[in-house]
Amino acid sequence: MSKKILVVHGPNLNLLGEREPGYYGSDSFASVNKEITEKAQALGFECEIFQSNSEGALIDKLHAARLDCCGVVINAGAYTHYSYAIRDAIAAIKIPVVEVHMSNIHARDEFRHTSVIAPVCVGQIAGFGKYSYLLGVEALKNIVEE
Repeated sequence: MSKKILVVHGPNLNLLGEREPGYYGSDSFASVNKEITEKAQALGFECEIFQSNSEGALIDKLHAARLDCCGVVINAGAYTHYSYAIRDAIAAIKIPVVEVHMSNIHARDEFRHTSVIAPVCVGQIAGFGKYSYLLGVEALKNIVEE
């Protein structure tokens, strides 16, 4: 089995460090990605990181991951709450997907409380800032080694 994972950042996450630091922290997108990559490598994974503000691009990347990745960590951003297309893509690829959110989506606006992708993910991690991603990578390590 491949030891490669994909980390997917959805819309607006390219603005980390600039966008609503009260929710998302002050670390830059590049520095968060560096920490994710280092964590993945420490756990024996090759790590590909992808970000897009486009739903179709996220779906295409998920489809491609089924061919060379053993799992995915995804922060689908606002798509989490209404994209049945991303939900269906996750269900279709048949590799474990961990849903992550930097903020506690259950403590924010009511529309954020529901995740349409959660039922097809192996789990959800929310509210730990950049550490949500690191915990997601660690969760994948445990899942793919079972």
